[in-house]
Order: sequence, then C-alpha cells, then structure tokens
Amino acid sequence: MLLKIFLILCAIALAVSGGIFGARWAELRYAAERSVLSFPQRLAAQTKRRPMILAGVYGLIFTWSMLTSGVASGADSLGFAILTLLFVLAFQFFLVLCTVTDFEQRVIFDRMLVPFAVLGLLSLPLLGRVVSDHLLAAVLGFAVFLALAFLTHGAIGGGDIKLIAVLGLWLGTDQLLAVAIAGLLLGGLAALVLLAMGRNQKDLSNYTPCFPLAAIVLTMV
Repeated sequence: MLLKIFLILCAIALAVSGGIFGARWAELRYAAERSVLSFPQRLAAQTKRRPMILAGVYGLIFTWSMLTSGVASGADSLGFAILTLLFVLAFQFFLVLCTVTDFEQRVIFDRMLVPFAVLGLLSLPLLGRVVSDHLLAAVLGFAVFLALAFLTHGAIGGGDIKLIAVLGLWLGTDQLLAVAIAGLLLGGLAALVLLAMGRNQKDLSNYTPCFPLAAIVLTMV
C-alpha cells in the first residue's frame, strides 16, 4: 500500500512538472514558428488552459502506468522495471504533447519529434528490443504514410508521416501496425462525425491526433 501511495505521489509530481514544462515548450515553439500555425488568433486562450490540460492528462495516464507497472507489482528485476517505466512515461509525455499541439494548431514540431526519436533509439538496446524490427518499422511507416499522403492529396500531412516513423522506432512492426490501423479507423469515424456536423474539408483531413491517441491506449492495456 505504501509503495502504491508513493507511486501515485510521484505520478502527480511528474504530471504537474510535465504539464508546466510541456506547456512552456509548446508556447516557445508557437512563438518561434508562428507562420506554420493554423489558428494564431486562439493562442492566448490556449496558453491559459494548456498547463491544466496537460497536467490533468499526464496525471491520469502516469498514475495508471505506474500502478500497473512491474515496479508496483514487485517484479523480480526491479531495476529493469524502473527503466521500462521511465521509458513508458517519456513515450507518453511526447505523445500527449504532440496531440495537444496538433489539436490546438494542427502542427507537430520537428524539435519535439527529434528528442522523441532519440529516446526511442536509446530504448532499443537498453530494453533489449530487436533493433532491426524497430528500424524496419520506422522505415516502412515513413514510406507507407508518405505514399498515403500523395494518394489522399494531403489528408495525411508531414506531421503524420514523421510521427509514424518515430512511433515505429518505439513500437516495432506489430504494434505500429495496430496503432496505424486503429488511428485510421478513429480518423475515419471522426471524419464521419464531423461530416454529420457540417464541418468543412479542412476539419475532415486532420488525422494526426488519432495515431498518438491509439498509441497512448496501447501503453495502458
């Protein structure tokens, strides 16, 4: 019981600090790359609520991940369980942040994807993953979604393509395939809902948030 209370407190502390840091990072990227933003007129309102949104989401998923991790269940190899948990939390941090910036301004910043990718590469040897499988997933994910971008005339954008490549590094071929299928299905359902609501074509083509959402769910099941 004491261990679980400690993990919950750690999750809350990480959620608050991650929310503040993530919100500030997004704010700085918006200021530096204002020309790529879709809704610059909404920045003021988004800046006010972003820390609370991030901290709230991080609080929920970090707590769940900690309480269901090998650390909480007393895994035989505690050191490896802690290392695995840290990488899971980092994975979730970047996924949520990318999702929020895409919902807010329809942009995923390269300066967020680069450290995300580097951590993914580091996780391969440290967690004993099959390096060739994860590298193959990154390459295939990039190639397939680049082809889809041409076929759909922009319904899948550059952010989707690069994010899928990074997810390939982290997940490997089997899990990336599951995330890609789930993301496309979620995107299709969202498009149908928006179409029924009378939204415009630009709204219907925003697929990117569906992929990190599917990946987040994958880390929690």
